[in-house]
Amino acid sequence: MTLVPSTIMFLAIVLVSAHAQKLEDRTFPKIGDTGKLTPEQSEACNEMNEADRAYREGNFIEAQWRSERAMALDPANETAPLFLARTLHAQYKRGNETPANMTKAREAIAAYQRILAAHPGNDEAYKAIAFLYGAVKEYELQRHWIFQRAADTSVSPENRAEAYIVLASKDWNCSFQITELPVNKSATVADNHLSVKYIKPKHETDFEQARQCAASGLQMAEMAIGLSPENESAWSYKMNLLLELSKLAEMENEGDRKTELMKQYKDAQRHTIRFDDRNMNKLRIIY
Repeated sequence: MTLVPSTIMFLAIVLVSAHAQKLEDRTFPKIGDTGKLTPEQSEACNEMNEADRAYREGNFIEAQWRSERAMALDPANETAPLFLARTLHAQYKRGNETPANMTKAREAIAAYQRILAAHPGNDEAYKAIAFLYGAVKEYELQRHWIFQRAADTSVSPENRAEAYIVLASKDWNCSFQITELPVNKSATVADNHLSVKYIKPKHETDFEQARQCAASGLQMAEMAIGLSPENESAWSYKMNLLLELSKLAEMENEGDRKTELMKQYKDAQRHTIRFDDRNMNKLRIIY
C-alpha cells in the first residue's frame, strides 16, 4: 500500500479550525480612523477594537458580546459578523460533548453560514463549517457541505478540486479501515518476499461498505483530476483507491478485474512518480 502522508496533512489543513487565526489591524478601522463615521459607527468601531483586544487576551465571551454590540450599533459593519463567528468558534472545545459546548459549535456554524449568505466566496467560513461539522460528528452534514462546494461552478476549479479530494480521502479511509483489518488479510514470507492475500470480510455488509466507499472515492478523485489535472494529491488518491478496489476484487476472486485495476493503478502511479521527480528537480535547483 502506498500511503500519501502529504495528502493526509492536506486534509487536516483543509478542515483546520479557523478560530486560531488572528485579525490583522487593517481588518477594521481603529479608533483614530473614525472621523468620517456616524456616532453609532464610531461607537461600533470602538467596540470592535475592544473585541479585538479581548480576543487576543483569550477573553472570548467578552469578545462575543462586544462584537454583538457592534453589530447592533452598525448593522452594515462587515467585520463584526466574521469576528462574532470567530469568537463563538473559539469558545467551542473539541472533544467536549456537553450540551452547552455542542450548542456553541452550532451557534458558530450558524454565524459562519450568515457570512456565506452575504459573501458566498468567504473561504474561512466554508472551511470553519466543514471543520465544525466533523468536530461535532455530523458526518453526513459535513459530507453534504463539502460536496456542495465541489459541485458549485461559481467556485474556482482549484478549490472545487480540493473539495473533491477531501471527499476522496474520506472514502479511501472508509475502505482502508476495512480491507486492512488483520482478520481480512494474511501475510506469508518466502525467499525474503512478503506476500499479502486479502480475504473477504465475514460480514457481507462490511464488504459492501468498503466497495461502495472505494468506488465513490475513485469517482471523487477523477472529478478532482478533471478540474485540476496537475494536482498531485488527486492522482495520489486515485492510485490508492484503485489499489483498494483491487483488494476487493481479490476478495471476490475476480482475477481479471484485479489485473485491470492494477494496470490502472500503475498508470496513476506513473503520474505520482512524475510529480516526485519534479519535486526532486526543484530541490536540486534550490541546493
